[in-house]
Amino acid sequence: MRIRPFSFICILLHVTYLSVWSQSSPEAIKNKASTLAQKFIIVDGHVDLPYRLKVHNFRLEKEYIGIPVQTDQGDFDFVRARKGGLDAPFMSIYIPASYQQSGGARELADSLIRMVKFIAEEQKQYFEVAYTPQDVIRIKNSGRIALPMGMENGAPVEDDPDLIPYFRRQGISYITLTHSKDNKICDSSYDTTRTWNGLSPYGYQVIESMQRAGIMIDISHVSDSTFYQVLRSVHVPVIASHSSCRKFTPGFERNMDDDMILAMKGNGGVIMVNFGSDFLDGNVSRINREKRRQLNHLLDSLGLNADSEAGKTVIEKFRQDNPVLFSDVAMVADHIEHIVRIAGIDHVGLGSDYDGVGDSLPTGLKDVSDYPNLLEELLKRGYTEEDLEKICSGNIFRVWNQVLDYSSKYPSSKR
Repeated sequence: MRIRPFSFICILLHVTYLSVWSQSSPEAIKNKASTLAQKFIIVDGHVDLPYRLKVHNFRLEKEYIGIPVQTDQGDFDFVRARKGGLDAPFMSIYIPASYQQSGGARELADSLIRMVKFIAEEQKQYFEVAYTPQDVIRIKNSGRIALPMGMENGAPVEDDPDLIPYFRRQGISYITLTHSKDNKICDSSYDTTRTWNGLSPYGYQVIESMQRAGIMIDISHVSDSTFYQVLRSVHVPVIASHSSCRKFTPGFERNMDDDMILAMKGNGGVIMVNFGSDFLDGNVSRINREKRRQLNHLLDSLGLNADSEAGKTVIEKFRQDNPVLFSDVAMVADHIEHIVRIAGIDHVGLGSDYDGVGDSLPTGLKDVSDYPNLLEELLKRGYTEEDLEKICSGNIFRVWNQVLDYSSKYPSSKR
């Protein structure tokens, strides 16, 4: 086989880079990772802070505004984000599937959006809502954290496509088409009903309106048939805001199989890897499910409610004797590498699901201060600075800008 001169030079440079890092001390690599975490813009596709605050009865009153700045609760706050180099966590406007039946999805979405804007307005020295990649860059340069927003579940769109440009004006930059149940737009990966066998007729209108309005289409949570129907219908790249690889979690449709990863390459989209242990390692997930089953059986046999004092005592003792298993930062890197092997470096990003996956985060990535640990692991595996910058933000910025550029052809769709 004849190697072209340019290809030979590229191979030589890569081998040289690997050789340099293989000879670097662990401390040097760790320091380099910390430096790069502060140098690069880090975008996380999915952080569930708004709903966590809602569950804890956050109110739009000044005495509550310190919560996102520094707290020992949850996985995100300003201080830890600064330490980890996080510049733009997509605030998840999460709408539980129950709101699809009971109503109130739009009202909940509006209230969570108001919460994010309130935090940014009252804490201007720390945060600002971001509507575009250019906003993110400007906000980072000011020393603050950008708060773009993504809506998790398209249920608030209800039956009215005109609500899509409305939500774009409110700051929504992507919409996850559904969540844990089929909705009016499409089928969910978690639901076995298969109401539409993919997209509904209305769902096709929704994705067309999203493209015209400049809102990224998020295919996390959708069924496989929905995924392929979306990709056949769109004119822009799509994202998976918080999904990982099915190779490591066989049978878990919520993750993406190899054919889907390859299809994302053809679409030009980005897969943003979820950090939850259940998304990373099928064996860990299976063992933990069995432990949960045993705990539930124990509570039932004792006639105890999990919320009772006696029940809590039993739960605490059971957890001491049967600790939860966690995946680790190396496994997150394995998912990234798998996507890179199939689709290339231009199609992977970070979508942690911090504050959304409970006590299942991997060792080494327990909160938003830990991104340098992942960069360190990738540096050890030979990833270049250019590679890491693409993973941290370059890839999602490309898709986000392409969606905005496409929408510029349809100014009337933004009214």
